[in-house]
Amino acid sequence: MPRVCVWSIRAALAYLIVGFAIGAVMLAGIARAETLYRAHIEFLLMGWTVQLVLGTALWIFPRFRLGSLPHGPLGLAWWSFALLNAGVWIVALGLAPATGRALEAVAVALCLANLWKRVRPGLSQM
Repeated sequence: MPRVCVWSIRAALAYLIVGFAIGAVMLAGIARAETLYRAHIEFLLMGWTVQLVLGTALWIFPRFRLGSLPHGPLGLAWWSFALLNAGVWIVALGLAPATGRALEAVAVALCLANLWKRVRPGLSQM
């Protein structure tokens, strides 16, 4: 498994734990729900779900050897990982939600661009 996939899946699991912890704090009434709601949703929706999907897709998509690399060059995948996490934190902290969402959209686009070259027709289609 490429290292970027390992980091992505581990980060997704960390977001799951933190998102659930924030939810537990809100349910227990320890903090005002209004202040934590944005981070709770962002960590679970984008941090956990999207990050897990992208990390798994990078790992499981067909592996056509590009040069000496079985998954091809992963530079775009690393940028996708970095931008997605930056976007999650920007939105969760409420710093600049539009900028954070834009970073997340670019991250998804970069991941798809990385996967695009690995999608080829089957032998019966050639």
